[in-house]
Amino acid sequence: MSTTTSSSSPATASGTFALGGDLPVVRLGYGAMQLTGPGVWGPPRDHDEAVRVVRRAVELGVTFIDTADSYGPFYSEEIIREALAPYRDDVVVATKAGLLRTGPDVWVPCGRPEYLRQQCETSLRRLGTDRIDLFQLHRIDPSVPLEDQVGELRALQEEGKVRHLGLSEVGVEELEAARRVAPIVSVQNLYNLAHRDAEALLDHCTEQGIAFIPWFPLATGRLSAEDSPLAAAARERGATPAQLALAWLLHRSPVMLPIPGTSRVAHLESNVAAAGIELTPEEQQQLAALA
Repeated sequence: MSTTTSSSSPATASGTFALGGDLPVVRLGYGAMQLTGPGVWGPPRDHDEAVRVVRRAVELGVTFIDTADSYGPFYSEEIIREALAPYRDDVVVATKAGLLRTGPDVWVPCGRPEYLRQQCETSLRRLGTDRIDLFQLHRIDPSVPLEDQVGELRALQEEGKVRHLGLSEVGVEELEAARRVAPIVSVQNLYNLAHRDAEALLDHCTEQGIAFIPWFPLATGRLSAEDSPLAAAARERGATPAQLALAWLLHRSPVMLPIPGTSRVAHLESNVAAAGIELTPEEQQQLAALA
């Protein structure tokens, strides 16, 4: 294993990927779910630190920030606007719609076209932009035809309110069904060293040039803990378990866009350092076996 760094913008060592072929982002991004209170509900414990985290991410070279209207709800999008608006040309903010929030840790799919349109309009206002870079269906609502849900997103795209479209928690068949309705440039599924059920979808995305955004890239802290299965390997390499887990994701596929989240600047800086870690094929296999 070797490490490459850029003192001014270390995230750029992860390389870039062009969403939809025309919207380049630095591959190691930032997931903004933790800019909220416990249970992804309410405001953050430390509002000022949350703003600092978002600004610091961009300072470190991160250009892809992922959020959702349901984070808070609304607080995450509002903090991103406070921290970054007006946005730099190279900063891409992705958001999602399709879940109702009725309390902490409660997530209810709602894919009615009129709801998705309403949430797009309110996200535009909260983010302080006239077009959402990447608008993702947070979950497919089983009570609404997929064609109606994706069709409404396509309508928003045609109206110029959305640039690109993405999906979350889908399989290959659902992805291809959606692509028959609208161009889909990304999918966001649970995936990390400890949870690899989405291997077939990842391989399909790699073949098709579709971005794969793994949520919970650190298994909600399981892979970054001091007793992580990666801990011994991390000590040998002078890295943290989280850094190795993120480096493994970056090496797994060129379409992979990890979005580790945090509410602390120090933790953010440590995560971003993973962009400079290079793994040999043998080391990738060893890490996969450990987890």
